[in-house]
Parts: sequence; structure tokens; C-alpha cells
Amino acid sequence: MTRPHIDINCDMGESFGAWEKGEDAAMLKVVSSANVACGFHAGDPNIMAQTFAMARERNVAVGAHPGFPDLMGFGRRHIPYSAGEVERLVAYQIGAAQAISQTIGHPITHVKAHGALGNLAQQDETMARAICNAIKAVDASLICLAIALGQQHRIAEEMGLTVVSEIFADRAYTDEGFLVPRGQKGAVIHDPDVAAWRVVEMVSEGAIITISGKRIETPMGSVCVHGDAAGAVAIAQAVRSGLEKQGYAIANFIH
Repeated sequence: MTRPHIDINCDMGESFGAWEKGEDAAMLKVVSSANVACGFHAGDPNIMAQTFAMARERNVAVGAHPGFPDLMGFGRRHIPYSAGEVERLVAYQIGAAQAISQTIGHPITHVKAHGALGNLAQQDETMARAICNAIKAVDASLICLAIALGQQHRIAEEMGLTVVSEIFADRAYTDEGFLVPRGQKGAVIHDPDVAAWRVVEMVSEGAIITISGKRIETPMGSVCVHGDAAGAVAIAQAVRSGLEKQGYAIANFIH
């Protein structure tokens, strides 16, 4: 009997030059997909190449992780670009990821918007469409990895892109289905056991659990574990272990 499967993805490749961030090598032993920063909010050509190479060795699928050009703010600040500007900056970063991943022999298979840009794509139809336009124009075979319950999932489907919705292991949700802003109390979950329990419940029920305990049904094909916070590896390990104990196979969404 085939076990149900779920992907675990992680944002990585977020070091820059001599500045190191995250425990990518350790995370790649746990996750099945890696979203690699493309040099705008983090990362650089050498870091990208190193990350793609490590992912290839671990048989982890890789994707482009475009964000706002905001190294100082790590891509978590909203910059008021026009839709056309967003489309071009995303296309630029996808192209960079494709080029570097091809030199390593481990081509990217998906695109996931980072930080403030990703949050915009969940709630803002215009920005979601700009990102989807960029994906379709550069390579329509790339999978769009989108935040569950967002505009981007709907628009990607309408445009004929393959789309996978993700939920977050270490982030709380509002009762409207949006991520609780990082500055608010309880927005980030630090306890590995709590994160694992929430993920197992959400995947089993096919619904996100909001900060008040409300359930909102949604398709989900991937679970995001962030790699840049203290205790990130422990959270990722707990989430994977919790899912496997419930009979889920961990596999990327292109398996």
C-alpha cells in the first residue's frame, strides 16, 4: 500500500559573501525541497552554487526564491514597486537561479516568493499576477509554490501553471487565514513539539489551524520549515518525525 506523501520545504542559501546564515547542510538532511535565495534579499552566485550542489547530493529538489532587493532588511520590508517592476525583478531572479543550477547539474523545478513579496502574493491579486506572469514567461514548466489560501494559488491555476500550496510549521495564522505579522506576540512558534503537533493536525485534517483554534480547509502539498531561526533544525526534525509516525512519506512534489 502506498503511503500518503507530503513535501517539506526550506528557504536557504541565505548567506552572503563572508556572512553566514542558517544551517543549510543540516536542513538538507531533513527536507525534500529547498528554496534558494537568488541574490536580492540574500545569497550570491557562489552561495547559490554551493547550495544547489549540496541539494543535488541529498537528492533534494531545488527552486528559485526571489524577493525584494533588500539585503539590509532581508526581504521582509514591503517596497512599493509597480506590478511591472515586480514581474521583471522576479523574472531576473528566476533566470539567475536557472543559470547557476544548470552549471551544477541540478536544475530548479519550482519558484517560491520570499518574505514580504510572498506575503503580498497571498493577499494582493495584482502582485500575485505579476509573479505568476514572470514564472510563465521565463519557464511555464516551473511549479509555483504558493502560500495556502492566497491569491497566488488561484491565479496560478487560472494561468495554467502547476501550483502547490504550502503551510508553515513555525508561523501562526490569523482567523482570516493570513500569517500573523512577525512583530506580534505568538507569530513565530519556537517549540519543536508544538510545531510538529500543529503540522500533523493540519496535514491530517487538510486545514490550517488559526491562532484561536479555528480550522480553515485548504489544499496543501508542502510544509515550510524556516532555516534561519534558532532551533530551526530541531523544529524540522520534529516535524518530519511527527509526519512519518503518522504514516506520511516525505517526498518532494515532483517525485
